[in-house]
Amino acid sequence: MFVLSAGGYLYALRAADGTLQWRFATGGERRFTAPGIRGAVPRTETMPGPFDVFLSSPVVVDGSVYFGSGDHRVYALDAASGELRWSFATGNVVHTSPAVADGVVYIGTRDRNLYALDAATGALRWKFETGDDTDICNQVGIAGSAAIASGTIFVGCRDGHFYALDARTGAKKWAHDNHKGWVIASPAVDRGMVYFATSDGERFKALDAAIGVAVYDFGNKAVSFSSPAMARDTIFYGTSDGWLHAIDAATGRTKAEFQTDGSKANAVRYIDAGGRIDYAALHSDNTLDGVIVALDRMYSLGSVLSSPVVVDNVVYFGNTDGNVYALR
Repeated sequence: MFVLSAGGYLYALRAADGTLQWRFATGGERRFTAPGIRGAVPRTETMPGPFDVFLSSPVVVDGSVYFGSGDHRVYALDAASGELRWSFATGNVVHTSPAVADGVVYIGTRDRNLYALDAATGALRWKFETGDDTDICNQVGIAGSAAIASGTIFVGCRDGHFYALDARTGAKKWAHDNHKGWVIASPAVDRGMVYFATSDGERFKALDAAIGVAVYDFGNKAVSFSSPAMARDTIFYGTSDGWLHAIDAATGRTKAEFQTDGSKANAVRYIDAGGRIDYAALHSDNTLDGVIVALDRMYSLGSVLSSPVVVDNVVYFGNTDGNVYALR
């Protein structure tokens, strides 16, 4: 198995016992930075993005392991030896995970671009440039990983849109307006539908994958960074208020919900009477330090920022109360 660390190393571990096989040093990890992120003061100070909480997850295809890095590069290594096969320079941090299909690596970065790279050589096939979101909090780029299905790339962006691109050419097929809502999670695609949650905007959506029209669209009570997992007719995803949700894939109707221990313990402090996160209670002030304090308070709710996995009718997920849960 392969694990990328905040220390800037990709580790190859033997799955049976965790024995280190090799490690590869990147140029080092770092967060996305910009002046006055999320409106924090001072507005002119360049600061790290406190919500840049994920690293790229390695993908292994045909003996190569592909991943992105905070050093602004995409890497391809020999999976057996860790030897560098190629690297590709982008214009900003790469914390999304690659999607690999038909000899092409698709990966988004915080430089606003979705890149299609030749899997064997790293040569650029095409790139698609998204837009800005500087009117809200000076965050830009692609923070969520792309999905590919039936020759189409699906990806969300901090410009408030969700895109469908032609996998061969990079041409835009359609763009769905999330009305400034960001998509941090990877979408799920199944039976002609694409599913995703938004962070800002606090929505869950199911779109017709061919034309981008919403089949259903409902509100969450908190932001979501969690990629949906599908099992038969059910979708599982988490939200930052410490809940795991199970919904009917066809209708969006709630089937079941599970509250984490952290949420049960701290809901009285940070959840309002309507069951929504009380953001005024989270935030102490409008500085970067205040945002970090607010994040720590939100994490105390057992936020489900991870993406659930379903195996043999059991759904597994980790969360910020320090537990890993297994639910039937």
